[in-house]
Amino acid sequence: MVEIDASGLLCPLPVLKARKALAAMVPGQMLRLLATDPAARIDLPHFCAQGGHALIDENVIGERNGAELRAYVIRCGEKRAIAPT
Repeated sequence: MVEIDASGLLCPLPVLKARKALAAMVPGQMLRLLATDPAARIDLPHFCAQGGHALIDENVIGERNGAELRAYVIRCGEKRAIAPT
């Protein structure tokens, strides 16, 4: 499992880091992303749905610098382009 610590980063950086990591992975491989950005709760599921990836799990795992730290587990899907909104 690949792990990225995006804690302390604000939108859109957690999603951009996930996108970059998933682009280098093979379908079925797992990514664990740590994030404190509250917008990630909305952005990551949307990104996964549009990109063909599966958000497997989302949990609060603690606190970092006064912010809620969440872990997101994403299964890499088939690569497909994401149309701009």
